[in-house]
Amino acid sequence: MIKQFFRKKKPDASVSVDMNKQRRYEALVRAWHRDLYRYAYWLCHDQHIAEDLVQETCLRAWRSLDSLQDDKAAKAWLITILRRENARRFERKQFDLVDIDDYAIADTHQQDNEMELEQQQLHRQIMKLTPEYREPLVLQVMAGFSGDEIADILDLNRNTVMTRLFRARNQLKEQLEKQSEQRGHHNGRS
Repeated sequence: MIKQFFRKKKPDASVSVDMNKQRRYEALVRAWHRDLYRYAYWLCHDQHIAEDLVQETCLRAWRSLDSLQDDKAAKAWLITILRRENARRFERKQFDLVDIDDYAIADTHQQDNEMELEQQQLHRQIMKLTPEYREPLVLQVMAGFSGDEIADILDLNRNTVMTRLFRARNQLKEQLEKQSEQRGHHNGRS
């Protein structure tokens, strides 16, 4: 009995599996954390909420890491988790609605950089697109996903995604041209 207690023990297989899972998880987080944060920030425009979304995404990813079959699909898998976590945020929260006409919103920041103004203008125009066109465009432009990856994330047919991307770009182009024409009329050009 005493000899059995002190004999050399074989490493526990579950510890080895947990270590492999831990290494795999850490590699995924290191590889995609910045992209997750960038996309989360784009969704919510708040640093703290974006950090919370990424943290919740990482927690859910750890819990279901065994369901990730192909590490090449990790980015799309993580973005899908993040999108769902963002949606859960709205399911839990009940907003107090107010009449926007009752409030005056003043822009207190002076914009010195013309490029920053153009980026803000582009962002506003993108946000005016309907969600069915806006979301694939953001996933392609901001996150760098291919049409196939976007189709997987949004659970759509690839052709549907490509059509929506085409229409989104055309709508965005029309909006920007229209805005440019309006600016030309306001500045005395015809």
